[in-house]
Amino acid sequence: MEPVSFLQIYFKNNGLKLLFLSYKNTIVSELARVSRTFIAYLKRPDLYPELGRKIIKNIFNRNVAFKGKEKTLAWASSRAIPQQEAILKLFGVEMKPFSKLFPQELKTAQQKEKSCPIKMGGAGALELIYEACEFTEAKSVVETGVAYGWSSMAALLSLEKRGGTLYSSDMPYLGQNGDEYVGYVVPEKLKKSWKLFRHADRESLPRIMGEIQEIDVVHYDSDKAYDGMMWAYSQLYPRLRKGGVFISDDINDNSAFQDFCEKNGIEPTVVDFEGKYVGVFVKN
Repeated sequence: MEPVSFLQIYFKNNGLKLLFLSYKNTIVSELARVSRTFIAYLKRPDLYPELGRKIIKNIFNRNVAFKGKEKTLAWASSRAIPQQEAILKLFGVEMKPFSKLFPQELKTAQQKEKSCPIKMGGAGALELIYEACEFTEAKSVVETGVAYGWSSMAALLSLEKRGGTLYSSDMPYLGQNGDEYVGYVVPEKLKKSWKLFRHADRESLPRIMGEIQEIDVVHYDSDKAYDGMMWAYSQLYPRLRKGGVFISDDINDNSAFQDFCEKNGIEPTVVDFEGKYVGVFVKN
């Protein structure tokens, strides 16, 4: 019979206890986060409509958010191409790395992100967004989802050449005390061309549409639930001009992008970016 070590005895007696404590701490942490967020909502009556939608979604429609995920994952993976190939295919230009186009802006933005006390989303396909704006000679760009402001910066660096405007929709970071850091990496000199609407898309987008008639580039990167994506697409697509570019991040989360394209007879390009899929098309 093999000798039993002290560690084996320890983990046999205490392993389940440690596992339970870890699980308990996770639950307590999550409950604290939810409580902070709920209290923050209660302090903002202008956000009550979004609070109501979130409650309904989480209680009654939770699984609908991921509708068609497996179908679209197979569809996207079968046609996905690298960002560099997509830029050449769609815009007819060779991709130049952002680090070569704007080395100083990129370096400064990376330093600011590193120093930011709040953690948000990553940089994304900056070259794709920038080249979409260059291709369309954009003057009006609409984006949903800002976080650090990486995609905002990419669009603004193109828009400033033509005196254009970026209209952004992004929810406040409730419960994190992170509102002041939204768009943190966007250079101050570019902010004169930026209008940031701090509500959910269902409140922000109608206000944005009230200010513009036509959109040159759309970049969707906010609510990743099926219904939220389909609703936003239905608002944005009619305002996108012919020859305009539509970009949607994380299309593999559900089948909203695929379903929308098939319904409207759109043949999109799918970009494989860091293990996720971005959907892109030029409006005919």
